Amino acid sequence: MTLKKTNQMRNLLLFLQDKTRDYENKIALATRSAYGWKEFTYKGIGLLSRKIASWMIYDIKLGKGDRVATLCESKPEFGACFFASALSSTIFTPLDVKLTLHELRIILTDCKPKVLFVSNQYFEQALILKNELDFIKHVVLIDECPIKSNFTTIYNLSNNFDVKFRRPHLRSTAILIYTSGTTGAPKGVEISYLNMVTQLESLEWVKDVIFPEYGKTEISVLSILPMNHLFELTVGFSLFMKWGFSIYYTNSLKPNDILSIMREKNVKFMIVVPAFLKLLKSSIENKINSGTKIKRFFFKVAYNISKFLPSTKIKRVIFKDIHKSFGGSFKGCITGGAPLDINVGKFFENIGIEIYNGYGLTETSPVVSVNCHNRKNLASVGKPLKCFDAMIDSQTGELLLRGLSVMKGYYGRDDLTKQVIDEHGWLHTGDIARIDKKGFIYITGRIKSMIVLSGGKKVFPEEIEMVLQNSALFKEICVFGYSKTQGAKEGCEEVAVAILPKDEIKNNVNYENLIKSEVKRMSLQLASYKRPTKIFILNEPLPRTTTRKVKRNKLKELLNY
Repeated sequence: MTLKKTNQMRNLLLFLQDKTRDYENKIALATRSAYGWKEFTYKGIGLLSRKIASWMIYDIKLGKGDRVATLCESKPEFGACFFASALSSTIFTPLDVKLTLHELRIILTDCKPKVLFVSNQYFEQALILKNELDFIKHVVLIDECPIKSNFTTIYNLSNNFDVKFRRPHLRSTAILIYTSGTTGAPKGVEISYLNMVTQLESLEWVKDVIFPEYGKTEISVLSILPMNHLFELTVGFSLFMKWGFSIYYTNSLKPNDILSIMREKNVKFMIVVPAFLKLLKSSIENKINSGTKIKRFFFKVAYNISKFLPSTKIKRVIFKDIHKSFGGSFKGCITGGAPLDINVGKFFENIGIEIYNGYGLTETSPVVSVNCHNRKNLASVGKPLKCFDAMIDSQTGELLLRGLSVMKGYYGRDDLTKQVIDEHGWLHTGDIARIDKKGFIYITGRIKSMIVLSGGKKVFPEEIEMVLQNSALFKEICVFGYSKTQGAKEGCEEVAVAILPKDEIKNNVNYENLIKSEVKRMSLQLASYKRPTKIFILNEPLPRTTTRKVKRNKLKELLNY
């Protein structure tokens, strides 16, 4: 995509005028509360965005490039604050609600926002932060029924809808989003309007492939990812609103709650992380296993037959009871943010639910590829979007990317930016990958998690995890390298695995020996040097980020390694 063409679309993020006209009375965003559904039309979300932007520009005199932050769960008002930031040419900084006050202080001190938009649920944390950090001038509640009536809310701002709004420069920063911090201190990734606009335009083709019914029927989607995650903010929010979809929010990850909303709102699609698919698969299997012996038998027969059927429509008929529990209209989801368990992906494909495996990084705005054309091979994350050049470093095997969706850099850290973007503009992803002759990308591991054995052999934890996670005894697993502290191999790395057993296994008095025997049995599928030599059995879930990535370094700290 040329810069000239993108420049003609510079107001794509500020699409409120066009979209509120095109979809005026259509539901844009909605969330369910104890009192029922709270729904915003496209016109309504546009008006709310304008009044917030007007207040920021004319009432409190925010300048271009000033930062505003949000500390709230996913809800329609979050989206209004995001659009208001674009209309006022300020920089939007979404905060992770699961961070501690200490972690929030570090991020806020780095970006120094003047305004903190907050929901009732996180109001007390916001007040503590405002009292400690003098650069926060305004704490604004975003709920219609505020927890504190004497505080400013976005609903009691003046109804100034028709004032002059700002047009940000194409290369100015739109979003400042902090990495999840799986290792070290979080870094602020600067995403420009050029990055965002390029990303949205490059994903336009996905609509025709996944939604051939577009324009013929209403499309509702369910959002379960936090909006502070760029994957959700770009695809699950901005892209779907650009297409005129209706987006429904839930902050519950319980399968029964999610299925209830899917049935009620006739949901067709979702954006998910692989961990959720695994949870949903377990829920479906538990329901099947609790049925009669005859029903279990017929499911097993039907499932084995479906593996050889090319038609998704036929599979949906065969497993109509499962699809009925989803509401009858659900067709599939895009998954990303972590490696997809291929067996989980195949399970859903076999029962007629389409899985589109994707890949991306916060530093790439974030989507790099979506596997829409090769779903028979779910190991692939698809071909790179047209806005990217991609190649594999011949020496390290690392995936390198270059294009208009690559971030501006790390906020205030030119030194860190130069470490990941070289002098030729190539972003070093840190992911080990291969690209086949047809251009499909396969992610095989992470450089940082790579284990180098004493003989020089290189082992990628993801490869071992893909084998061990097929055990019926293991609930969660994580493979990592540990250093020998004595003997001839002192200081050298070996392969270790941490395992959280399934709850029912713990009832066995010899469950620890059972787990160790299972690791050895499953490891026979691996080359001898890849087999774990140290096994840790956990009593608590693995430490994870909000996008469900395992914090390997944190785990090693907990295990004193």
